[in-house]
Amino acid sequence: MNKPDKSVGGSVIRLDLSEGMDKAVKRAKDVLLSGGLVAYPTESFYGLGADATNDRAIRRLFLAKKRKPDHPLLILIPAADSLARYVNAVPPVARRLIGKFWPGALTLIFEASPEISPLLTAGTGKIGIRLSSHPVATALARAIGKPITGTSANISGEPACPSAGEVLSSLQEKVDLVLDGGKTPGETGSTILDVTTAPPRILREGMVPLSEFEGLVALAETNDVTP
Repeated sequence: MNKPDKSVGGSVIRLDLSEGMDKAVKRAKDVLLSGGLVAYPTESFYGLGADATNDRAIRRLFLAKKRKPDHPLLILIPAADSLARYVNAVPPVARRLIGKFWPGALTLIFEASPEISPLLTAGTGKIGIRLSSHPVATALARAIGKPITGTSANISGEPACPSAGEVLSSLQEKVDLVLDGGKTPGETGSTILDVTTAPPRILREGMVPLSEFEGLVALAETNDVTP
């Protein structure tokens, strides 16, 4: 059963995915569409979601995380067929990667379309996009029919949170709702690959190891990898 819980900070709903999560997602939808912040489980750590089309909500997220405005945010989309709306072009190499790794833990960097807020791109003109394989993360984006932010649910510079309790300890009252799906795998985040360059450039090696790309695409030298 999806059970509300009173804790320090925002409200918590404990999820039992075997019993469905419609009520919890409906509650989260209402929070997101009102400009609120929702923490949710992903394949790696807990993410902090805001309506990615709402500049006020995005600004609030930056304040909650104490994140510098020159640091871009990635987004999670509701379905692969919505990608074209948020990017200027989908290169053939990106289509191959999407076919193999989406939904999953691969974030692709594209040239952002005019629909993407400059707050998300930090003035770079590029946007990181992922289709999550976690049922809760994707359900939230589908519920509001828009992308949600996919940044980690923690204060910037601090360790990412693999549990709802750690999210609350980090963000406290700055998060409006926490969907507690239990402990996430943690350890590392999504792999980030920039497909605006030829060959594509690895910005961060994460859950998808570099070996998985062999025979699929040529990548820039691995010494381009950044922490």
